[in-house]
Amino acid sequence: MASAAESSGGATATRRVLMFPLPFQGHLNPMLQLADVLHARGLRVTIFHAAFNAPDPERYPADYRFVPVGAGVPTADLVPTGSNADFAGAVLRINERLQAPFQDSLRAVLEEDEEGAAACLVLDSNLRGMQVVADRLGVPTLVLRTAGAACLVAFMAFPALCDKGLLPPQDHSQLNMPLDDLQPLRVRDMVFSNTTPHETISTSLERIVESVRCSSGVIFSTFYDLEDAELQKVSDSMGVPVYAIGPLHKISSGTQSSLLAPDRTCLDWLDKQEEESVLFVSFGSLASMDQEELMETALGLANSRIPFLWVIRHDLLHGLEKVGLPDGFEVETQGRGMVVSWAPQQEVLGHQAVGGFWTHNGWNSTLESISEGVPMLCRPHFADQMINARYVQEVWKIGFELEGKLERGEIERNVRNLLCQEEGAEMRRRAKDLKDKAIRCIKKGGSSQTRIDLLVNFITSLPSSI
Repeated sequence: MASAAESSGGATATRRVLMFPLPFQGHLNPMLQLADVLHARGLRVTIFHAAFNAPDPERYPADYRFVPVGAGVPTADLVPTGSNADFAGAVLRINERLQAPFQDSLRAVLEEDEEGAAACLVLDSNLRGMQVVADRLGVPTLVLRTAGAACLVAFMAFPALCDKGLLPPQDHSQLNMPLDDLQPLRVRDMVFSNTTPHETISTSLERIVESVRCSSGVIFSTFYDLEDAELQKVSDSMGVPVYAIGPLHKISSGTQSSLLAPDRTCLDWLDKQEEESVLFVSFGSLASMDQEELMETALGLANSRIPFLWVIRHDLLHGLEKVGLPDGFEVETQGRGMVVSWAPQQEVLGHQAVGGFWTHNGWNSTLESISEGVPMLCRPHFADQMINARYVQEVWKIGFELEGKLERGEIERNVRNLLCQEEGAEMRRRAKDLKDKAIRCIKKGGSSQTRIDLLVNFITSLPSSI
């Protein structure tokens, strides 16, 4: 990567970009990757962050400034855990509780910084409350969407689907109804949570869309060869500049912002496996399952006879501290299976031994898999994951969804289909084609690099925020 001096000249070095990520793993990563990209272009960086799930300043350049917001604010109900957690409600509460502390922190930063340095605030689209504060203090805002463009298009359509009586669905017969204006989505793909009240979901989505409309531009970690039509819909509907600059994890320098410590011994284990033979199984940092689902998954993997690397977080099971695998599982899978509490996912997906990814289809995981040409077995849980899985299966055709109740026989059949059958091989070929396109877009002259240039030029052209 070019140095700041090579990339930017002197103009950007006097400007500072302020950033505020949502304090969850899947949102911290892309924001801090964006910070790295902007820093490499010569911009100075200030990171506002909640007092919980805070990034470690030791992992970042010494000239980054980290500003905690809301120390002492009650946080017990701000950290959703598990697939059934009230994520949307937690986001609304974060906005409510951090808005006043953020106003104090932002005002202090603006007063301390030298005149003209603070160019704008880049914030997560879930932080509409912080955007209101920035507007009040005269700071322009850019919004980072940490999901794909298709997800935002769906969020934009949500109120109209409610007005038509399609959401929330009144009975199960509606769930598989196709949504003609949002192909290939069905009604079920727009049910973002089975536990959060519909009114809470509606308010949360309304504020996300509002944050984009009220911004000076929206940033996506995606690329035009992947979501061209969806990006165009966002541009046409929102009336703000759209910067598709992904895959961000491929452009940034690779500083890890994981809140969990990865077990790197799995990379040594992968070194001993045959090329494209291993199924990587990971359901992200928030998704959870019950004991029966865990047992069926374990037995399906064991019976498939396929080598696997399985991430089992300590809190993967609903309400249980300890995860227990079936009797005999370790003996049955010895040598061809490895279980870890967390993995360096980007390195795992990029390893030549990995031939498939069983994923929850969070956007980061989906994009990382696409960027490495790895086809997917999809098991979405909540939020945007159903939309991503649907695009994987129906639009990009680089994987398929494991629907319904988890059952060992179905798991075995689908795992073997992905890793051993011609259908899986065709998906792998299409995934590798998308990988090539992802690589091209981040090279000089590629669509993402071009838009990074436009983004940096826009930020540095902004008038003083002081």
